[in-house]
Amino acid sequence: MDRIDSFPTHKAGSLEYCAGRVFPFGATIRNDGVNFSIFSKDATSCTLILYNKGEKQPFCEIEFLPEFRIGNVFSIMVFGIDIENTEYGYRFDGINDPENGYMYDKTKPLLDPYAKSVSGRNVWGTLPDPDNPFQHRGQIIYEDYDWEGDFPPDTPYNELVIYEMHVRGFTRSESSGVKYKGTFAGLREKIPYLKDLGVNCIELMPIFAFDEFEFSRERNGQRLYNYWGYSTVCFFAPKAGYAASGNLGLEADELKNLIKLLHKNGIEVILDVVFNHTAEGNEKGPYISYRGIDNRTYYMLTHDGQYYNFSGCGNTLNCNNAVVRNCILDCLRYWASAYHIDGFRFDLASIMTRDELGKPMISPPLIEVIAHDAILGKCKLIAEAWDAGGLYQVGTFPSWNRWSEWNGKYRDCVRKFIKGGAEQAPELYNRINGSPDIYSKRSAIASVNFITCHDGFTLYDLFSYNEKHNENNGENNNDGCNCNDSWNCGAEGNTDDPEINALRMRQMKNAFLILFTSRGVPMMLSGDEFANTQYGNNNVYCQDNEISWLDWHKLDENLELYEYVRSLVHFRKEHPVLTSTDFDTENNGTGYPELSFHTVEPWKYDKNSPYHTLAYMYAEDGKKYGTGQDCFIYIALNAHWETHEFTLPIIPPDKKWYIVLSSDGFNGYPNKEEPLKDMSHLTLQPRSSALIIAK
Repeated sequence: MDRIDSFPTHKAGSLEYCAGRVFPFGATIRNDGVNFSIFSKDATSCTLILYNKGEKQPFCEIEFLPEFRIGNVFSIMVFGIDIENTEYGYRFDGINDPENGYMYDKTKPLLDPYAKSVSGRNVWGTLPDPDNPFQHRGQIIYEDYDWEGDFPPDTPYNELVIYEMHVRGFTRSESSGVKYKGTFAGLREKIPYLKDLGVNCIELMPIFAFDEFEFSRERNGQRLYNYWGYSTVCFFAPKAGYAASGNLGLEADELKNLIKLLHKNGIEVILDVVFNHTAEGNEKGPYISYRGIDNRTYYMLTHDGQYYNFSGCGNTLNCNNAVVRNCILDCLRYWASAYHIDGFRFDLASIMTRDELGKPMISPPLIEVIAHDAILGKCKLIAEAWDAGGLYQVGTFPSWNRWSEWNGKYRDCVRKFIKGGAEQAPELYNRINGSPDIYSKRSAIASVNFITCHDGFTLYDLFSYNEKHNENNGENNNDGCNCNDSWNCGAEGNTDDPEINALRMRQMKNAFLILFTSRGVPMMLSGDEFANTQYGNNNVYCQDNEISWLDWHKLDENLELYEYVRSLVHFRKEHPVLTSTDFDTENNGTGYPELSFHTVEPWKYDKNSPYHTLAYMYAEDGKKYGTGQDCFIYIALNAHWETHEFTLPIIPPDKKWYIVLSSDGFNGYPNKEEPLKDMSHLTLQPRSSALIIAK
């Protein structure tokens, strides 16, 4: 017997409809119909508009009847829709009074904020039709994907090795050798590479629907794009242009295929999400969605209707408004459940701690509800704990013992020390130990340690350029950060000088050694493991070309570096003392401090003194960590321009020192370690480092 609420009560052309269900928001397939539900607090009316795919004018418009509105939600059930060939949107009517924040315009077709698929940019770089009045349209998708028993790896935080990447840039170059370059499908082909490297978690730069033509322009005959995608059009839909099957509307399945295969290979997926602003920009920006639906709800507004701009991108999402908060929560839940996403990195997350007037809150409701949400209970939560409005919360971001943070202090300290900053030694003590000075009430996993990320120089460029070189961005080199703590090692950019190139190689190895022997969660930038370059550009947000694409030829050219990094990653996994969540420096079952710091002389480290040379030693208690035997891991760092000899700590007589890795070129991992010729001393050449083990 048919349910009474499945009967149509009205007709519009060939379609029939009736009152819909309030939940869930968005377009949901139900029985023989599609349920549409959308919120607007201040609109006086709402109209559903339906298009045949690709056509400029709608084939049907249905205004919601008064009885189709419950509270501030419009809902309708429509029967007879050709789901695979229909696009949809809305029109809202209401007050148009910008000075008081009302921006209603019934002539503007608007995208559903809850759309699960968005058309209009299905093939990357295909020029849009400027005469199309509705550029971004919702599409209806079947939620019937077969996950075949997929279960997220649920890797413990402290065991993560995070690899940050741009989906398109990772395989777009011809040198990648994959079939479907620059796509989710192309990334699938690189999974064996990721496994070999030892990566167990990838962090994808924004994959929510965005417009690559936002602020697109031509410079010297080359088109510049919104390449990074930190300007969201729709939070619930994957970027169709990142899918080889995007032109067929199958981007959701292609992405799910990728995630399922990554999980089968033990690799988690973290999404870089941008809830601080949208693609609608400032007061002069376009109507896409939120502005025309409920401007006063979705955005932070000044008393005269202008947009607060704590994002640096024209507007600021009103994250702690109850409706917006629920929208963000619904989004995260959807990606965790429908796409099996393992975690989220929140761009400019400090914005999410601000109230409607932009003031920071001690206990922001959005951050708290995300931390305690049942569906997100096992998702990794990582905050970029600052924003463009000057709020810097590294170490103070509200956490409820659930949130970790990109540790910008770690990045800055390590860069300065490797460059030759002896004054960084006192701080480096804390950074290597998981930053107990700023996370004392939490644990080492609160700190996501990184030296490079998408924003700034690559690791190779960090040691190849004194200054940024962003001229190709067309902004007179004024964009991008000026404080890079970089050093070109004697020549600006690429050089044939063998001594400079050897020094750069050592410096990159020095950086990796510190990163993977520090407590906390290590994160590396894709391509750094084979010295990928962006030619000195530290802000490639608009460069969809060889500047930003990974050059896989570098893997063969710099195989030595790749093998060094791979060895470090696997060595870290084999020694749980390196991944301890504690800040333990007390004696353990070995009779030694679990983590101790030294200079060229053992046990003589002054936490308040500057050093160019320092060492640290982990004493791994075989009983405590279940490894079966005690061992000692000693890391020596020489950031000085002179050779130094380190006197090694005295170890139990049944142990001998073996060299595992050296930035000078030795790689004894695995099972090729060599005993030291002198069991009491270790000599390091200028600006070099080494990892030795006593067993």
